[in-house]
Amino acid sequence: MFGLFLFCGSATAHDLTGGDANFVGNNSGAAIAPFIYLGAKHMITGYDHILYLAGVIFFLRHLKHVVQFVTLFAVGHSLTLILAVAANWHVSEVLIDGIIALSVVYKALENMGGLDGLGRWKPDSRVAVFVFGLFHGLGLATSLQAMAPAEDGLLINLLSFNIGVEIGQLLALSLLFLLFTLLRRQSTFERYAFASNTVIMCAGFIFLLIQIGNGLIAV
Repeated sequence: MFGLFLFCGSATAHDLTGGDANFVGNNSGAAIAPFIYLGAKHMITGYDHILYLAGVIFFLRHLKHVVQFVTLFAVGHSLTLILAVAANWHVSEVLIDGIIALSVVYKALENMGGLDGLGRWKPDSRVAVFVFGLFHGLGLATSLQAMAPAEDGLLINLLSFNIGVEIGQLLALSLLFLLFTLLRRQSTFERYAFASNTVIMCAGFIFLLIQIGNGLIAV
């Protein structure tokens, strides 16, 4: 568990920093290719996003269902990413990252059957994925806003960043779907599914504790 804590501590540090942050802050005008690269890099190194998506597709056996859920997530995060940056909405990064951490916990709990007792009150999985996608998009927006991108070329750079995010997401999901497909062929997959989602849930809680700690430090 201590190793998991260390992993999650480094995993939450997926904001664009160093040379990437300097580039965004100093760039003026359209820079399509660099922003596509930055968007893809941000998604692939955003392990909270990846863990949530892993939970979403964990039990999906058919590609059409993966496409359905991932499309809902992509539409959600694309909306808030573009709108928040373009309209200069400012939200608490700690709060949004805390909600993203809770989305990981929620999805793992759902996979473990923890919501089945709610009966007809159980939230529709598709609606939940879309709603959490909105919050994940706000998380991406706060990271990008923190680097104060220039107004000149902002829209094209924002769209390029979003395209990069989708590319990174597609790469990560392709690997995850392949991995789960291979694991599902093993007789032990169902046996260890509960334990696997328990690990995902623990990671989500650790992400949340880190954000609470960040909030206390900020105060």
